[in-house]
Amino acid sequence: MGRAPDAVGATAPCPCGLPATYADCCGRWHTGALALQAPTAEAVMRSRYSAYVLQLAGYLRDTWHASTRPAQLDFEPGLRWLGLQVRRHETSGPDSALVEFVARSKLGGRAQRLHETSRFVREEGRWLYVDGEH
Repeated sequence: MGRAPDAVGATAPCPCGLPATYADCCGRWHTGALALQAPTAEAVMRSRYSAYVLQLAGYLRDTWHASTRPAQLDFEPGLRWLGLQVRRHETSGPDSALVEFVARSKLGGRAQRLHETSRFVREEGRWLYVDGEH
């Protein structure tokens, strides 16, 4: 069970690292009238990072392509996300894109880095995460 998005606070900085509040940044894609409508693959990737921070399994599943979506999503107990750096965002076709990022975390006092190039596709107007190469 994740923290409710409103538990972050409307004026709190967004976990994705952009200079905006959570409500004005990823929060708008997590809930409300704009839910699941992020306009670019990068926006979806950032909102997915924030969803991992907040443990929003439903949002993660809803933005995961059906062909690669896991049956269940488990969050590592004690894992703390520390920051996100988007290194590259490029379209690879009219309905496909790549986003390269580095996400930093800490587990049991040990720092970790996830460096991934993620593939996204757009179906019915929505960007979906397909998979990633580490």
